[in-house]
Amino acid sequence: MIKPNDEQSIAFYELDWDTQFFGISSAKAVLKNTIVFHDWVNLKDRFNKYEFVSIENKNSEPNNAYYIGKDTSAFLVDVNIQFEKKIQGPFELPSNITIHQSLKKNEQILKMADFQYSKFTADPQLSERGGEKVYYHWLLNSFEKSDKYFAIYRGENDKLNGFVLYSFSNNLCVIELIAVSTETAKSGIGTELFKAVEYSTAENGIQLIKVGTQLRNLAALNFYQKVGCKQVGCHQVYHLWNNA
Repeated sequence: MIKPNDEQSIAFYELDWDTQFFGISSAKAVLKNTIVFHDWVNLKDRFNKYEFVSIENKNSEPNNAYYIGKDTSAFLVDVNIQFEKKIQGPFELPSNITIHQSLKKNEQILKMADFQYSKFTADPQLSERGGEKVYYHWLLNSFEKSDKYFAIYRGENDKLNGFVLYSFSNNLCVIELIAVSTETAKSGIGTELFKAVEYSTAENGIQLIKVGTQLRNLAALNFYQKVGCKQVGCHQVYHLWNNA
């Protein structure tokens, strides 16, 4: 059953950073609810103005998936799982972790920007255009920014063994990236980093943490459930290319 038209059911905007980084005109469409046919027709016309369009189908809505599969050459590149956790302090900051706002460029953190699961490498055309470097630049662009926070775990000899990048927006904390060194994987550092985010979130008077990961990333899915997060969303991400 198709719901009545809703002006807020579709968000569409240009992706300036992607356009510059990949060298292709890029845009994103977010399908928030079930869309009606005439809105879909108008949306397809907008797709044609760009070489690349990312289409996010919120909550994997079946009717929208039908339109995308039937009327476009877009392919499913990712299923994004969203988690949330409501917290209540007070919390203690783990002893091996420090929190930094406006952190200066850190080469140790940049060396850890190797994330196995990424829509930027799963898509062959983005991969050919340097998709594996996206997270490196994500981190690089987060240094010395007052709205970006890093929690850093240091082990023996002051070696950086893990970090989490997060920010605050709309009365919630958003975990952007989290990584633990391969040498110290499964040692509890990830849990300690999450505790640091809880501490920082409570210190800022916020009670909700939000984080997303890929459906294929089973380790991350199990980790966020382990630390008490609740799954609140399952969003399909399609990529549409008009230059093929």
